[in-house]
Formats: sequence, C-alpha cells, structure tokens
Amino acid sequence: MKIHPTELPGVLLLEPRLFRDTRGFFYESFNVESFAGHTAEGLPTSFVQDNHSRSVARVLRGLHYQWRQPQGKLVTCLHGSIYDVVLDVRIGSPTFGRWTSVTLDGEDPRYLWIPRGFAHGFCVLSAVADVVYKCTALYAADDDRGVLWSDPQLAIPWPVRDPLVSPKDQEYATLDAARSDLPRYSP
Repeated sequence: MKIHPTELPGVLLLEPRLFRDTRGFFYESFNVESFAGHTAEGLPTSFVQDNHSRSVARVLRGLHYQWRQPQGKLVTCLHGSIYDVVLDVRIGSPTFGRWTSVTLDGEDPRYLWIPRGFAHGFCVLSAVADVVYKCTALYAADDDRGVLWSDPQLAIPWPVRDPLVSPKDQEYATLDAARSDLPRYSP
C-alpha cells in the first residue's frame, strides 16, 4: 500500500496494491497488519461500523461531522466516481477552515483516510456511485453536525451544476456561524 499525504496533516490518500489482468482486478480492501504498520502516520486498526451509500448523478452529501463522538472515516468509491472533500473544523488547528479534495473512482481503487475532527462531503460525478466507508466510532444521530456545503468563504469548487442536496444539508450553518458548535483542536 502506498500512502500519499494531502495538504491537511493526517488526511491521507491510500493506494492499495492492485493486481490487474484480462479478468479485471483484485486488491485487499483492508488488512489489519498493513494498517498496523502505519499507525505512526495515524492509520487506525480498529473500525466499528461500515456504511454504504448509493447516490445518483449530481447528488451532494455533506459536509458532515460528529462533535462529541467524532468519527475517523476510511472512504472509497466502489462504483462510479465522486469528488470527495475534507474540511478541518477543529477550532485552534493550524489548518482550521482549510479543505482538500480528491476524486475517487471505482475503476482506480484508492481510499481517503479522514481523521476525527474533520468534516466530510462528496458529490457524484457519474450516473451512479457506490461509496463505502469504515468508521472508528458509531453513528450518533443526536451528534450529527455539518457545515454548509456552499459556504462562500470556503469557496469549494464543487464540479456539479445544480446539485441534489438534502434539506438537512441545505440548512447547515456556515463555518463562521457554526464556531460555537465545533470541536477544539488537541495535538
């Protein structure tokens, strides 16, 4: 597995070893020993929940996070293609308010490791996309939080026109307005 750092410390792009031939491809989607060899980079070896979402073209989900029960997420796109965004929402962090993005595609398997304290969202670039992610903490509905995907100060260049966004995601506050509800940074 190759590990590529991103602009945000701790957020990593993981490239599994891929074996392709005329039949298709094979790769290990998770191997605890491989991850254990990279705990210094921040990769966990324990996950407690797996999620799978299927979305149609132009769907935009996010930017989501949990505050009291923060989740680390290992995200991949199994089918289709997505534009994936990670935003640092940790008050006091040197990279607070900065974001990074990557395109994940089912034909070129890669994973995005998102540590606790970051908001996450994505939009679908293909007709349909299946996104799977492993979480380090359980989902807690009463702890579900978010930042407005279209916050003008963030200026995220979402590559879809007229995205399909849930009413909940449309009502989140901007990053500045959400400051009182954001986690504190602790190195």
